[in-house]
Formats: sequence, structure tokens, C-alpha cells
Amino acid sequence: MLTKTSNALFIFFGFLALTLGVIGIFLPLLPTTPLLILSAYCFSKGSEKLHAWLLSRPKIGPMIKDWEENKIIRPKAKFLSTVMITLLFGYTLIFVNVAWWIKVFSTLIGVCVLTFILTRKSRLDL
Repeated sequence: MLTKTSNALFIFFGFLALTLGVIGIFLPLLPTTPLLILSAYCFSKGSEKLHAWLLSRPKIGPMIKDWEENKIIRPKAKFLSTVMITLLFGYTLIFVNVAWWIKVFSTLIGVCVLTFILTRKSRLDL
């Protein structure tokens, strides 16, 4: 059983992840979907009411339910993530004047994130 302090921490980190996820809708450098999934996880540990509220949101609730129930990332989300990651990381590699090791590290992160996204199921197997 969780204590009130741990519940409060989960709720705090849930709101932090939710806030960053919403900012990520407008700022492509922040990964919206993973942050919203993290928010749902934190709320599920800290407050059933907040978790239910998050799942009831029409735009993000179904995506989070897909992940929680079946570890599915919808094809549209995969496509948008792939395009945005490729464009943003590609822009950094080509146009931003930073040290070579930053470009290597950035590329490694991008490849790892894309590998994770693209290897998840897109739908339930029938």
C-alpha cells in the first residue's frame, strides 16, 4: 500500500509529465506520447480519479488505453513520430553547428527512439 507521501509524489510527477507532454504538442523536441503514457502511469499509482480523468480525454485517452491494455502505438502516431524525429534530428545533423559527439549522441537517441516506436504493434493481431 502506498503512503500519502508516495501518492503525492506520483501525482506531482504525473502532472509534470502531463504538462511537458502538452508542451510537446507545440514544441516537437518534447516527445508527447511517451510523456502522456508516463503521466497515466504516475496517475494510476497516485490517484485513480486522475487516471480515470486522463483516460476520459477524447484526444489522448484512446491512445493511452491502447498502450496500457495492449502495448499498441497507432499507425498515425508512428507515422507522425517518425516524420518529426527524422526532420528534427536531420536538421540538427545538417544545419546546427555543434560538436561532432553531440551529433553522434543525438543520432543514437533518435535511432533508439525510432527503433522502439517502429517495433511496437500497431493493432491487435486477429
